[in-house]
Amino acid sequence: MRTRPRAATMNQHPFHKTLGSSQPLSLIALSEQRKRSNSVAEFYRTLDRVSVLGDGTNGHTGCVNALHWANDGAILLSGSDDTTVCVWRTETGEPIRHTLRCQDIVDTGHSWNIFSVKMLPLSSNIVTAAGDGQVRVFDLLRSARTATHGSGSTKVSPLLISRCHTGHAKRIAVEDSPSQFLSAGEDGAVRQHDMRAPHQCKIGCPAPLARLPHPLSTLSNSLLAPHLFVTAGHSPYGYLFDRRHSGRFIKEEWGVPLNTNDFTTCVRRFGRKFRGWGESRGDEYITGARMSSTSSHEVLLSYSSDAVYLYSTMDDATDTVELGNREYSDENVPVYTFGETMRPPPLFDELLSNHLSTLADFGVDVDDETMQTADATALLSHYLETTSELDSNDEDAQSYEHSNSDVPIVLPRRRFAGSCNVETIKDVNFLGPNDEYVVSGSDDGNWFMWDKNSGELLNILEGDGSIVNIIEGHPHLPVVATSGIDSSIKLFAPVPGPSQFSKIHQARRIISRHSEAALERLSLSRLLEVWGTRRISIPPEPEPE
Repeated sequence: MRTRPRAATMNQHPFHKTLGSSQPLSLIALSEQRKRSNSVAEFYRTLDRVSVLGDGTNGHTGCVNALHWANDGAILLSGSDDTTVCVWRTETGEPIRHTLRCQDIVDTGHSWNIFSVKMLPLSSNIVTAAGDGQVRVFDLLRSARTATHGSGSTKVSPLLISRCHTGHAKRIAVEDSPSQFLSAGEDGAVRQHDMRAPHQCKIGCPAPLARLPHPLSTLSNSLLAPHLFVTAGHSPYGYLFDRRHSGRFIKEEWGVPLNTNDFTTCVRRFGRKFRGWGESRGDEYITGARMSSTSSHEVLLSYSSDAVYLYSTMDDATDTVELGNREYSDENVPVYTFGETMRPPPLFDELLSNHLSTLADFGVDVDDETMQTADATALLSHYLETTSELDSNDEDAQSYEHSNSDVPIVLPRRRFAGSCNVETIKDVNFLGPNDEYVVSGSDDGNWFMWDKNSGELLNILEGDGSIVNIIEGHPHLPVVATSGIDSSIKLFAPVPGPSQFSKIHQARRIISRHSEAALERLSLSRLLEVWGTRRISIPPEPEPE
């Protein structure tokens, strides 16, 4: 009797083992074990770099802009400037902290850098967002079936190509659904995509969930509160939206009016009382936002040229906040107030001297002697009368004010300072099984970790040869993946003994350097304003180690 040939099973491919095998890999088993244990103590142990993923021949060839732990932490996805998505996984029996291997490279077909990659829950589909404005969906199981190993990347036809965004598509946020997800772009729109309801883009795109009058760079939601999402970008505020319109009294719950023409309601704005040193009026920018995965009310925002802030949607809100210029330093940098007879530090004096030619162009006669005794207020007043620089910025600031200006503002609970966020779009994140820690990348190639409750700086770790932009913690294990300008990904985990890549012992020097860099970026007007206050956040030179 002839027997029918056995159908190919998912277990015949190593990637299928990860996605659908009935025999769990050691990593999955370890993850389940960790879920039932208290791994908080693991993060108090020394973190160190334990692996580098990608060597130029295996992995990406461009900056790595996106990381995502998928399939309950069994897979690490990465997206890059090279427009590919790499699928990293462990070999059976290998501890995750030792290495992850690039099991597949998906050629997405994007024509611009990939900024975000996610896997949809309960599926093998991944979603990418890129600078070409497109959002694409791929089936990784189909990728695995058609892969030719050793021949480079795999070209896979996407299941969906969305061209709804008219600018760069920047972030993807997944929902508790294998077919629905959110996206945010520089066109100011937040959109919901449903793979079950295809449409023809440009002529039949559904209305966005939210639209703001400025570019958006970040988007976050929490599965604990699926009706809420936070988005932010080129504005002084982060915006919290509520999607519960049907049968709910939004005005009563949040104290804001409901516009029946909208699909969502902006119910809160997140703001600050002070700008960072390097910020100008009208040029405030939020690069990263994150809603907590363990509490439905905590939100992190990372401001360019300032710091990371922690908010709670449960805190009381105020109707208006006058955004001023910060006149005191970071909490962990000493403040030095200069009296009438005291001179600013040499760096400050040098920066003002560099602006002498600019002042002369505006008819201000300033020499070295005048520099010591000049009335900073008078200089600033003359400068403002002869240039329209701040006038144009003020117009921009007013346009932002009018965006949901009737929505109450929540002020931060805590500020996490010390890192440097100027050069690139940096994300922000929580770490720990109960989101006990706050982490952010920095322009100096390091990433910073603070205690969420106390604000204490716990560690500074080298995570990139240039700039760290992305930090993603494993969902259950004390393992952290970082990426940035390098084409490689760094993995960190607790190790016995001293950390080779920790720079916490150099914290004073690193933060001092960041403060000086902030002063160097100040515009002439801001420099004069700071000079007039005589409050400079430059610590003394650290003693030799």
